[in-house]
Amino acid sequence: MVLVDNHAGKDGAEDGNLVDFRGNPVDKSKTGGWLAAGLILGTELSERVCVMGISMNLVTYLVGDLHLPSSKSANIVTNFMGTLNLLGLLGGFLADAKLGRYLTVAIFASIAALGVTLLTLATSIPSMKPPECNPRKGGHCIEASGQLLALLYTALYILALGGGGIKSNVSGFGSDQFDSSDPKENKSMIYFFNRFYFCISLGSLFAVTVLVYLQDNVGRAWGYGISAGTMVLGVAVLIGGTTLYRFKKPQGSPLTIIWRVLLLAWRKRKLTYPSDPGFLNEYHNAKVPHTHMLRCLDKAAILDDSAAANEDSKSPWIVSTVTEVEEVKMVLKLIPIWSTCILFWTVYSQMNTFTIEQATFMNRKVGNFAVPAEKSLTTPKESQAFRELELDYYSLLLVW
Repeated sequence: MVLVDNHAGKDGAEDGNLVDFRGNPVDKSKTGGWLAAGLILGTELSERVCVMGISMNLVTYLVGDLHLPSSKSANIVTNFMGTLNLLGLLGGFLADAKLGRYLTVAIFASIAALGVTLLTLATSIPSMKPPECNPRKGGHCIEASGQLLALLYTALYILALGGGGIKSNVSGFGSDQFDSSDPKENKSMIYFFNRFYFCISLGSLFAVTVLVYLQDNVGRAWGYGISAGTMVLGVAVLIGGTTLYRFKKPQGSPLTIIWRVLLLAWRKRKLTYPSDPGFLNEYHNAKVPHTHMLRCLDKAAILDDSAAANEDSKSPWIVSTVTEVEEVKMVLKLIPIWSTCILFWTVYSQMNTFTIEQATFMNRKVGNFAVPAEKSLTTPKESQAFRELELDYYSLLLVW
């Protein structure tokens, strides 16, 4: 986050912010370092295997086994992935405000393990699927009903909740195992993030090759079952290393500061600006220089007469500091940059839906080996509509 830490010094260990599992100041010789960080990397590896192994070809299960329309199946997949990413905000807020990163990761990893276990059950119990059919031979396919989909939806969104909590905290918890004020540990922290992204790539590679192959050729329940076992193992490894970790105390969420500044600026919108910015609350002690952009937010730092008469006049819910106001300005200035990612992720999301469905119509054989893309998905009517749409698309390209 951009927000400046108002409660800690340059190094969290200097003010007792980092503690061991008993709440005592950390002993660097017994806690943190690569052993602790490696266990945390194992949790991230498990999360990637679990989420990617499920989301990568979930659309083929929805269309091929549950006989749902392609459009509805694509919506289910994209809604699941979108919810997972949005719930990262909830996980980050809980970790910063109350639980701390370790508890948040441990709790949400357990939730993710429960979700993928339920999903394994939903895909392995015969009664949870409609009767098999072959639309290419004129068979009538019965679409899965609401009751059959209930367990599937429950499992997916439990997994989304757990994955969101892991995603927003695991990298920060790993970096807590290194002291940034120590040159040697600070260098190790840089390597940690390299290894962190290596684990993400490794887990994704395993999921989209080995697990997808197992789902196609052995059984979907096997692929999801391995994902569930991997997640359970990741939780066990994380909890097993409890005595080795360095824990950072919760210091309040930046989201709270943003909400508070916006609320106070709205409440004080009718107040007049002071003749000099120096009259704003904590102007001369600000950690961030005052700026004139988004000046309307400065009103949150005005200490009006009614607030000044209050015994608790310096309460953050009565008046904000210039530092807090400037931090919120920084975040708001980033919104135009963040918004440019919308188009990218709109296209990227097609990898798990349209691209996989497209692959089912392609020649995927390399010698005697068929690259996994699941069996044929659509009914003849849907297949014809899909091909017509594809022809229209290429015709437009030629005209252009």
